[in-house]
Amino acid sequence: MRSNHVFMALVAMMLVITSCAPSAEKRTDQAIQQVMNDYQAVGIAAVIVQDGQIVYEKAFGHANLDNQTPLTTNHFMRIASISKSFTATSLMQLVEKGIISLDDDVSNLIGFQVRNPYHPEVPITLRMVLSHTASFRDPENYSTLDHINPAVNGDCRATYYDYAPGTGYNYSNLGLNFAGAILEKVSGVRFDRYVKDSVITPLGLHAGHNIDELDMSKCASIYRYRDGQYVASNAYGSVADRLDDYTMGYSAPMFSPTGGVKISAHDLATYMMMHMNYGELNGVRIISEESAQTMQTPVWIKLTDDYYEDQYGLCLMEFVDFLDDPHYNTPGNYPVGHTGDAYGLRSIMMWSPADGWGIVAITNGYVYNPEKDVLEALANAIYKAYFGQ
Repeated sequence: MRSNHVFMALVAMMLVITSCAPSAEKRTDQAIQQVMNDYQAVGIAAVIVQDGQIVYEKAFGHANLDNQTPLTTNHFMRIASISKSFTATSLMQLVEKGIISLDDDVSNLIGFQVRNPYHPEVPITLRMVLSHTASFRDPENYSTLDHINPAVNGDCRATYYDYAPGTGYNYSNLGLNFAGAILEKVSGVRFDRYVKDSVITPLGLHAGHNIDELDMSKCASIYRYRDGQYVASNAYGSVADRLDDYTMGYSAPMFSPTGGVKISAHDLATYMMMHMNYGELNGVRIISEESAQTMQTPVWIKLTDDYYEDQYGLCLMEFVDFLDDPHYNTPGNYPVGHTGDAYGLRSIMMWSPADGWGIVAITNGYVYNPEKDVLEALANAIYKAYFGQ
């Protein structure tokens, strides 16, 4: 009898302890707030997905410092390089239709010769461009194709590394702006409109490359931290006054296929769920399962211990040695996704194909810490708080 009383007392004690333990939501709130404090962030918007559902969605801080507008997960921001996956997704639609191939010589797609002058005999393919193995070297201004156009820039030697295309990896913003021009040239539809009509609108997202077609009242400002204070960046310039001189198949970099998508954390999580589900969401198929698998499969495998060398597919990468949980640092378990970095904004879209969870997080301004990257700190904090034991 006494043992039963002891057992019941222990059960009651465990129930009290459990009821006092913070929930996953509360732990996540506290973890994000700690990152806000550590990096003096302007704002952070975060969304967590599990098993095809949004299970956590909150924002902290401000969308605008001047008027102290609270940030929400429905404020859109320019998400920088995560935008590359929108460009690749659009191109995969044309691949599926048999209009182009990933192994086509891009010279034939764009209409002028694109060759690395160190290896003029080696064709540069679309697969190489989308996987950053095309040997492009980013110029300071990568918003024009003139750098790779021999009619404008001679042999274009300064725009290339000296290794043969397909044999090395260097991340290239110029390359993805070029890919956007290919999309436009082949489809006959202006780049921003193709992506909006074929990817964004079918998923029911309020997003796009063209700021003139978005509701600016839902825009969050982006800030750089300089000389002890935050300064607003010019991340949302209109292109309306430049469209009169627009050349189809050449001017697409105006919309920044490499980094120009403006979207909210909520809608980015919706887009992520489409990729998590291999190209389909809520009965809407954007790309085939095969195309989605191709995008998520590395073309370039990490060769060194350099943290900054990516394991990269077609505008989606595997996060190697990124999460502190060792389970996700072994082949077959690496999370997949992309990050963004521009104008003071940092963004991450990361999910586990093996375990069905995903994280979207965006900060619109932070103070740099050389000891730990803000995205690594933020993603680890969210993952540990919500999913950690």
